[in-house]
Amino acid sequence: MTKIGFFRLLSRTSIFLYPHRRISSSNFRRNHCKRMVTLIVATTIDPASIGPASALLAMPGWHPGPPIQDMPSFVNQDVRLLKHDRSIVREDYLDNRWEEATGEMVDEVIFLSKHTAASNRPALTVHPIGVPHLKEGEQPPVGGKPAWAAPPNPRIGPWFRLLKSIADSQNLTPEFEVTLEATHHGPLTNAPTMFVEIGSTEEYWKRQDAAQAIALLVWEGLGLNGGAAVGDWSRCRSGSQQKILLGIGGGHYVPRHMDIVRKDGVWVGHLLAGYSLPMEDPGPTKAQANLEVCGTWRQAIRVAFDTTRAAFPQGEVLAHIDNKSFKGWQKNAIVGFLAEQNIKVGKPSDFY
Repeated sequence: MTKIGFFRLLSRTSIFLYPHRRISSSNFRRNHCKRMVTLIVATTIDPASIGPASALLAMPGWHPGPPIQDMPSFVNQDVRLLKHDRSIVREDYLDNRWEEATGEMVDEVIFLSKHTAASNRPALTVHPIGVPHLKEGEQPPVGGKPAWAAPPNPRIGPWFRLLKSIADSQNLTPEFEVTLEATHHGPLTNAPTMFVEIGSTEEYWKRQDAAQAIALLVWEGLGLNGGAAVGDWSRCRSGSQQKILLGIGGGHYVPRHMDIVRKDGVWVGHLLAGYSLPMEDPGPTKAQANLEVCGTWRQAIRVAFDTTRAAFPQGEVLAHIDNKSFKGWQKNAIVGFLAEQNIKVGKPSDFY
């Protein structure tokens, strides 16, 4: 038996014998050195965060874990749930802080949060995080830092499809829209990260049926129900043959990219909406060849590509462009830059 296998057996035995025993940080660190875990983060000040977290903790197998800087945690197999009482987008580097406190390596981070929208439409959403388009010195309005994006959690595409299936089976649709969102906001993390959200007003943030659907997504998606985990890239045996969609352009809910991600087997990385690709209009010179288009759009694409590639080792990242969302001179500039950077452009059929 491997060392990790021994510690897993020891952990499960301890749960059986002492299901309510609180584990100290020092003992936890000693007994779980170098273990790879999933970190789920919830905040008590957000009903769309603590609601799903409470529903998840009501499911079997959880027991108290070590407190991290006054934040309580809970343990279930290789999953850790951490609760705090601050803004979900401002509490930075919780993955690093967990590793430092316990010795466990955080393989991925999943945040539970509310979603807001001007439409107030009820929604269940999934998205990667980052603000790669901001200039150095700019103050991010909702966390993160300029020119930064977290590696996108490889589960985003598979979990989007699973969430749609769960919402359908729980009769939440068509009342709730199940949708992807473009890459946006913080907090800062180093591990592959995604947000799972309930929108879009307080009435829906507090909906117990929506909270239960998100809890079921995490429960099934991480294999806590005893089944196979959903969207585990590390178990993708043909990773070198897999294509990963890097979305470029479109609105916040990335409909052209989402049309592709709805198909089974499609992996998705960062999704850059048009507002995350600032391009300064060159005026009358826009018809010229080799046009220099200013703005931080190049930076945003490069950061999004590099972090997506880091999240999918051995996979091939292809840019998918929402052509209809760009003017001719914008599309020409983007296509030219992608060619310069050796970033391939994919058609919808390339991802199936």
